[in-house]
Amino acid sequence: MPKKSSTAPSRRNWSIINKRTSDKRLTRLTRTRQRVGVAADHGGFELKEQLVGKLREVGHEVIDFGDRQPKLDDDYPDFVVPLARAVACGKVERGVAICGSGVGASVVANKVAGVRACLIHETFSAHQGVEDDDLNMICLGGLVVGHALAWELVQTFLAARFTGAARFRRRLAKVADLENKL
Repeated sequence: MPKKSSTAPSRRNWSIINKRTSDKRLTRLTRTRQRVGVAADHGGFELKEQLVGKLREVGHEVIDFGDRQPKLDDDYPDFVVPLARAVACGKVERGVAICGSGVGASVVANKVAGVRACLIHETFSAHQGVEDDDLNMICLGGLVVGHALAWELVQTFLAARFTGAARFRRRLAKVADLENKL
């Protein structure tokens, strides 16, 4: 049996994880203003619009990479790639990419060197991905994740900080080496 990750939650730690993402903590930490980029195709348009409003409401600067209106024939790479490039070069601190399932957004975002994007559906990965793997883009499924959960995931993602532990830096250096060899 494989050894369990030291950061993976056990059943008895769920209450700790839930406390960690309580509304009080999220409200306090999300008040740290960030420049956040968002992008969505037609499958994520409604969720993107809702998240943009909430992000601005709590004081974040939001850069909207589109789509600006829902068009059934649009393609997620047309919006997610410019967002991913902005994340990679530092024009935005973090990115939120949304398509119908979140899968396509995640795939295309990770094609841009310097982007560490992941499809997220629960709060543990939303913060752990940043803390351990320096995740800089979160991908969501606009047809899969409800508005309340999406908002909680985005808040958790934005509140998290990379720990910078040596083992995590070592692993990220290996990822960067792989990107440079392509």
